[in-house]
Amino acid sequence: MNSGRAIYAIGAAFSEYADKVRTFSHNARLYLLNVVIVGAAMGVFRLLFNFYVLSLGYNEALLGRLITVSSLTALLAALPMGYLADVIGRKRSLLLSGTLMSASIMAIVLWPSDGMLYGMNVVSGIGQSLGAVTMAPFLMENSGDKERTYLFSFSSGLQMAMASVGNWVGGYLPTWIGSTREVPAISSEAYAGALMVVSLTVAIGLIPLALLRTPRLHLSEKSVFAPVAYASKNPALLGKLILPMLITAIGAGLIMPFMNIFFRQVHHQPDPVIGSLFAWGSLAMGLGLLLAPPLADRMGKIRLVVVTQSLSIPFLIILGFSPLFWMSAFAYYIRLALMNMSSPVYQTFVMEHVEPSARATVASLVSMAWNFGWAFSPTVSGYLQVQYGFGPSFLGTIILYIVSTIMYYVFFLRGKPRQAPAPVPGD
Repeated sequence: MNSGRAIYAIGAAFSEYADKVRTFSHNARLYLLNVVIVGAAMGVFRLLFNFYVLSLGYNEALLGRLITVSSLTALLAALPMGYLADVIGRKRSLLLSGTLMSASIMAIVLWPSDGMLYGMNVVSGIGQSLGAVTMAPFLMENSGDKERTYLFSFSSGLQMAMASVGNWVGGYLPTWIGSTREVPAISSEAYAGALMVVSLTVAIGLIPLALLRTPRLHLSEKSVFAPVAYASKNPALLGKLILPMLITAIGAGLIMPFMNIFFRQVHHQPDPVIGSLFAWGSLAMGLGLLLAPPLADRMGKIRLVVVTQSLSIPFLIILGFSPLFWMSAFAYYIRLALMNMSSPVYQTFVMEHVEPSARATVASLVSMAWNFGWAFSPTVSGYLQVQYGFGPSFLGTIILYIVSTIMYYVFFLRGKPRQAPAPVPGD
């Protein structure tokens, strides 16, 4: 009887989820098609870029500085990019973002040098910043109240699912390209060929964005410093919304950009194994993201954030300090699913707490907070890895995740009823 009820409940949940997905707008569906194409391409890129840089003769310290340059650029560009997203509209912003990403990847393949690596990480950072400040307002403007959380989570889940495909393909792509060019799979030539495929695929992803039908937004005395003005008027609200995310970003920047290096150097795994590991990890994260909306409906958005982030911390400890590869890999899967499943739910929560006219502004501030964390952590982590290995970086991440979890609880849950109340803009 209990098993029958469980099967019925699961079926009902899937049916409800499918109903929500069917209500997605035309623009939302085109955006999701772009997510499918670009998500797979970037899955390959994130797996192979570090290996490409190392194959050119550079070390982890340079990798950390490159990530810092990209994130620092995204941080500094967030204010003007938020303004630009309002001036040229969501469609053109998304198109420009994708174009910059594709061009930056192609340039480092065609002209590999340390100067080009730094320069194109600046271009990449601008593209990332523009895409980040445009995405949340675009999804808000192209969804209704009932399906909004599902659209945010479905978009992120689909991105992770396609990244898993990209990770798997990326594990073998250098081998395939190396065999056709008669060079080793771990050579810079093989990695460069794989990244060129990534660049062209991102360019193909611009096609569905070109078909979007979006109006040009009316500007009512907007300025490039609108986020600063909004922050000065709403310091308490923005502090609560952004500070925990900032702490989380600082912690994530210490280890997440280096996970492929971690599994290669600490657990001595080859590219195909790491690619498969990343593929299953992205799939696990994608499934977690898809489960997030019904769980948020039942638990409340912030309670879901606190519970999942808290549960991820023990697995982060196992991931960083277990001497066994299989145990570290298992912890990697669980930690990814738990830590990331609530990210789009929290994005929705943040967007719901501000008035529509301020969404691009707040998205800029959120992007700044995230990129501020990633702007400095990778450089610190790269130095620590060269000197002491991965232990100190993992320890720092664990401590910072604990701090941010406590902040989420204190700011939004302590003294609140079990089911989170409906948010009121501007409260």
